[in-house]
Amino acid sequence: MALRGIVTVLNTPFTAEDALDLPGLRRNVQGAIRAGVAGFLVPAMASEVDRLSAAERRSLVETVIEESRGRVPVIGGASAGSDAERLARARELLELGCPGLLVSIPLENEAQYEREVRTLDDLGPGFLMLQDWDFHGHGLPVPLISRLFENVASFRCLKVEVVPAGVKYSEVLRATGGRLHVSGGWAVAQMIEALDRGVHALMPTGLHELYVKIDLLYRGGRREEAREMFERLLPVLAFSNQHLDLSIRFFKRLLWRQGLYATPRVREPLLPFDAVHERLADELIERVLGMIREVAGP
Repeated sequence: MALRGIVTVLNTPFTAEDALDLPGLRRNVQGAIRAGVAGFLVPAMASEVDRLSAAERRSLVETVIEESRGRVPVIGGASAGSDAERLARARELLELGCPGLLVSIPLENEAQYEREVRTLDDLGPGFLMLQDWDFHGHGLPVPLISRLFENVASFRCLKVEVVPAGVKYSEVLRATGGRLHVSGGWAVAQMIEALDRGVHALMPTGLHELYVKIDLLYRGGRREEAREMFERLLPVLAFSNQHLDLSIRFFKRLLWRQGLYATPRVREPLLPFDAVHERLADELIERVLGMIREVAGP
């Protein structure tokens, strides 16, 4: 699996009337590609996927595929509340042209989990990315991951979002001889650790120019410069990553301030975002915009 670098997870933009802001989405996709992202993931939790209608989800994916024009892969988020719905979403995403699928499957037992993975494999995706999501523990058993990798043809990627993520990266890479593509998501606040441990990609939201620059510096053998630049971002991530809802609000506000999204609107209910949050967010956004100008150069 050749996917390396930053795969950005797209926030869903809304107009003042709460409709999809598709021109804003196109601007974000264009800007991310110019910045050098390696791919897109849509829709996902950061896209407020549970607050989108089926038609909105479809329109979101269609727009990203159309705007990407094959320059980078668009991974379709097929996670759902039931097996049947997950399968239906997966079929639709493949019909729309997504080369790969991301799925989060609840683990009841290993036999059940493997059965559901094989059902998705039967659809013939270019690749299947399993989301190892567990904020209260260590997620999927490593022997199960290794067995699925060896026996399910399309399972080529794992997105690790467990506690702690770093150890899991290393365990999975070691168990699969580095052949399974491993990416990190929510643990982007430990980006340098993730790169030190050998992850192939990171899947954050926003900050395209900065994440890409840090990744390129690191992979180009300039770890110290990458670390210094990343540490300047840590106050931003300390604020935004307090909770997924706060992250959505912060990055939409950033995209709005960048002139990409028409509004910073979110779909309620999300956790409150009060005047103090707005002030702190705006201070951090000024930091981000200054760093982006530095990266862009004269």
